[in-house]
Amino acid sequence: MLQSNMISSEDFAKQIRIQVLEMVHKANASHVGGALSMADILAVLYDGVLNIDPLDVKNEQRDRFLLSKGHACTGLYAALALKNFFPLKDLEQYAADGSKYLSHTSHMVPGVEISAGSLGHALPVAVGVALAGKRKNATWKVICLVSDGELNEGSNWEAILFSPQQKLDNLILIVDYNKIQSLGFVKDVIDLEPFKSKFESFNWDVFEIDGHNHTQINDALLKCNQKNNKPKVIIANTVKGKGVDFMENQILWHYRAPNADQLKTAIQNLNN
Repeated sequence: MLQSNMISSEDFAKQIRIQVLEMVHKANASHVGGALSMADILAVLYDGVLNIDPLDVKNEQRDRFLLSKGHACTGLYAALALKNFFPLKDLEQYAADGSKYLSHTSHMVPGVEISAGSLGHALPVAVGVALAGKRKNATWKVICLVSDGELNEGSNWEAILFSPQQKLDNLILIVDYNKIQSLGFVKDVIDLEPFKSKFESFNWDVFEIDGHNHTQINDALLKCNQKNNKPKVIIANTVKGKGVDFMENQILWHYRAPNADQLKTAIQNLNN
């Protein structure tokens, strides 16, 4: 079982954000905004919710966490490094030539279940893994974190239709609902609203929360343990670029990397 740090999950989230900023700056990479928006969710998951052992990452009894928004892999890499799945200094290799720490999630990295980045792929895989778990009468759960923008993909909605039919109550879908995708606001590209009622009409248990409130995140995940033959979805309302005032809710920071001065300001922002 992954053990909680002595620090709070809120401090853990701050550490994730700082590592994300430093990685993206060093590599002159992108997708910082979406990594920051999900940092609190990752912090709660890896602060004791997930049953997974850094020393035995392939243990058959582990929970399976699949990050579908693979472009935001810096957040997951940071969480895993901070939880000792691999040395923290390895994050310096992010997006470097020949590195296994690719700029989209790579299964070569310890603790990463699936290579991702082609949006709309991980949830169908998670559904298959959950179905296998049900057929094995396994006790582990499957959690898949998707972006709101990737719900433009029809493959997700096929998976959302299929899951209740198969009574996959061991499946938890988390939507990072930061309301911005690569080139615009979600409501202007393909509006997801009414969002909650869509999932309810597909026969899912739905929990809508503040995706930056750690108590709400933890409570929702606990409620998802209920075995009632329904898959669960947590709609986590978040802010793209959360924690850095000049990045928050700005489309620009889907692709831009912070320069040295912006990095310094952003870290000061997080530490205040």
